[in-house]
Amino acid sequence: MLYPLKFRPRPKERIWGGRRLSEKLGKRLPRERTIGESWEISGLDGDVSVVGNGILAGNNLEELIEVYMGDLVGDKIYEKFGLQFPLLIKYIDAQDKLSVQVHPDDALAAKRYGGYGKSEMWYVLDCDPGAELYLGFDGDVSRERYAEHVERGTLPEILSRPKVSPGDAFFIPAGTIHAIGKGILLAEIQQASDVTYRIYDWGRTDASGKGRELHTDLAADAINFAPDQHYDVTHKPEMNRSVNLVECPYFTTNVIEVKGQLVRSYEALDSFVIYMILEGNLTLKWNGGSETAVKGETILIPACIEQVTLEGEGKLLEIYID
Repeated sequence: MLYPLKFRPRPKERIWGGRRLSEKLGKRLPRERTIGESWEISGLDGDVSVVGNGILAGNNLEELIEVYMGDLVGDKIYEKFGLQFPLLIKYIDAQDKLSVQVHPDDALAAKRYGGYGKSEMWYVLDCDPGAELYLGFDGDVSRERYAEHVERGTLPEILSRPKVSPGDAFFIPAGTIHAIGKGILLAEIQQASDVTYRIYDWGRTDASGKGRELHTDLAADAINFAPDQHYDVTHKPEMNRSVNLVECPYFTTNVIEVKGQLVRSYEALDSFVIYMILEGNLTLKWNGGSETAVKGETILIPACIEQVTLEGEGKLLEIYID
């Protein structure tokens, strides 16, 4: 019988990473390494998540989809994606600025790689005073003007730089030029793609003085230059209510604050549900058992579970495909 699944997080060393994933979310990290990401749920080749709780511990996500199919992910999702889990769920610790980058949309990714594009969203958990993102262009920017700044190495001059606070949320559709700024800890929900075109990397070099590869030619065709795009989807949570942040073809994300008891019904939803526990301690109860959930944990609710009761006090992101 399926039950809410916890997976073993996969820490990722990054040149811009730090130790905040341990300090703020309780993640176990390798010592003396700069860890920038914790992959919470992944079906990508080479990084398929492994169950860490219950009788299915040790099985990976692809194996579970093969056995349980629509009962795990939802019938329509299984019909479309097969054994490929459609989302990648992460926490990101940006101790330094990430590279300025862009991701292709579905059409371009299908043409170039036979896969899916990458639209994503961010939810800010913690940040340094004055921390900011690089998100879209600051005003109307033509392809020609963009190319001039890339050539001169002055790309950040034409990027919008919104300052952030904990609780801020942003939707970044494929084609958006973007970077996470220094001193930000956030949750990231994205399509299951790791195709990234790096455009600008702040002059960083490795120990041998070599910079990371840039993909400026590939990126030019991926960028959406349409003006007046809006990315901020911040909404204040309401106690014991689901507040929608993002609803797109790739995922729906809600923020929920719980105090006492809250019943979430999924009878009409043909999808798995993911909980990212951002604050507090909760107990999940369903027809068949209960499971604890603490800050920093991520839990996948199989599609066959029609109702979950949340008890305790905390805040979480609720993610599914509608």
